[in-house]
Amino acid sequence: MVILVTAGTARSGGSHFPGWNTCDMVHRIPLRFQLVALQLGIVLTVLTAVGAVTIRMQEQQLRDAYKGRLIGVAESVARLPSVIDAFGTGTPTQIIQPIAEVIRQASNVTYVVVTDRYGVRQSHPNPGEIGKPVSTDPSVPLSGDIFVGTQTGTLGESWRVKVPIFDGTGAVIGSASVGVLESTLAADLHEDLPQLLGWLLGAALLGSLGAMYISKLVWRRIYNLEPEDIAALLDTRDAMLHGLGEGLVAVDADGNVALVNDEARRLLGVGDEITGLAAADRLEPGIHRLLAAGSATEELVLSGERILLGKVNTATVNGREVGKVLILRDRTELHALLRDRDGALDVTQALRAQAHEFANKLHVISGLLELGQQGKAVEYLGRSYSDAALVNRPLAPGVTDSGVQALLIAKSTVCAERGVDIVVTPDSVCTPDGTGDVLTVLGNLIDNAVDAVGYDSTISVRLGETAAGERTITVEDEGPGVPEADRSAVFEAGVTTKPAEGIHTRGFGLALVQRIARRRSGFAGVSSSALGGACFTVVLRTNEAELQQL
Repeated sequence: MVILVTAGTARSGGSHFPGWNTCDMVHRIPLRFQLVALQLGIVLTVLTAVGAVTIRMQEQQLRDAYKGRLIGVAESVARLPSVIDAFGTGTPTQIIQPIAEVIRQASNVTYVVVTDRYGVRQSHPNPGEIGKPVSTDPSVPLSGDIFVGTQTGTLGESWRVKVPIFDGTGAVIGSASVGVLESTLAADLHEDLPQLLGWLLGAALLGSLGAMYISKLVWRRIYNLEPEDIAALLDTRDAMLHGLGEGLVAVDADGNVALVNDEARRLLGVGDEITGLAAADRLEPGIHRLLAAGSATEELVLSGERILLGKVNTATVNGREVGKVLILRDRTELHALLRDRDGALDVTQALRAQAHEFANKLHVISGLLELGQQGKAVEYLGRSYSDAALVNRPLAPGVTDSGVQALLIAKSTVCAERGVDIVVTPDSVCTPDGTGDVLTVLGNLIDNAVDAVGYDSTISVRLGETAAGERTITVEDEGPGVPEADRSAVFEAGVTTKPAEGIHTRGFGLALVQRIARRRSGFAGVSSSALGGACFTVVLRTNEAELQQL
């Protein structure tokens, strides 16, 4: 079988897939480069954000550390008895300035400035600024609160703390301001940046290597194909699978249904909902047994009332089994044709035998006439006419379905040549059904009975029908019968006691009969016959008959 799938028109120098041209292939960026660029972009973005947040947190920690030290120094100055007592003298600057400078140098801050209640400096790193009002607003500490913040003074922009100075009665008599230049904070922060940048660069390098490795891994996992190639392959696969005349069912290594094409859904009577589910739970037992056996030879299986030809192939990737593929072909019509062929062969053999017998009778009549015994010739001719009328035997008057009548006459003719007499009970009733189910059931039951009996045997057929439309078909024979232990198994697909040649084509007649009976809300059963063999009984119901059973 050759499958040709076309997907668009190929251009010279271009791709065989639709929507592509030479310019698209030249200018499009390969997926592996896109993956690397995307991952590097993510890595760099994250590292930049992490670096910015880390620097911000480091700066805040540095400020908090300086804040604690500045507050400690300012409060220690404000609580010194010598500083408090100095405000009661006529020259507080001479006492406070030396103390402030010693504390400034010991605490490693930029300045320690003490002011009186009017905001006039009593100490300053620059002696020229002593006696002058402070350049920033002193209202916060002079009101009894603590100020923490960045302000620009005579020494430049600084991170400073201002605390009030109280006398023994709790009155504010001045303020102590301690600060460090912002440039000093920046210098301390810059000392830690090289180490932080080193870690960030290391992380960026590691992320880049990881991005390239992941890109290579993904590229290898998708078999070095671009997204456009994968999309085109999927489109081509879908077009091929769903356009096939055969049904395809793919099962993975875990026994779950991986794929079902349109023809398989039609043949099996299932939908897309079975994809991903266990094949044992969603497929018919005969289909699942064929899948589990993994037979590479074609076998007949029954799905509903369809006779399918199935074959299982093992799916391998790089020498490893990844699942199984079941290929199904509808052989319902072919099976019917094979049965008709067998019937035609029987009729041909019967006609050949009749022709041979007729030629012998002509020879006898010719000899009698040559001997001048015309009376005996006429008598012999009359007996031959009576024997020939065997095929025109009347049927039961209640059988008015022309198809059933034709079937019974044809079967009687063929069976008469084999020494088998088919008897239709006089009380049989069969009106036209319009579905063909009665013909299928009756034909299969008679064929089954004929195969079971020998020469000079009788097969009894009884057809019944109620006013509600419930039909009963009973076929009895004189064969060996069916053992009670095997009576349920004879209705299973593929079960037969007859030899098969080539593809197993037997064992489906009774299974098909049972499925038709179930579809018609009836049943099929087998018991012992009064004739000594098997008695098969099938009940078919219509909607009216079903309502009466409820």
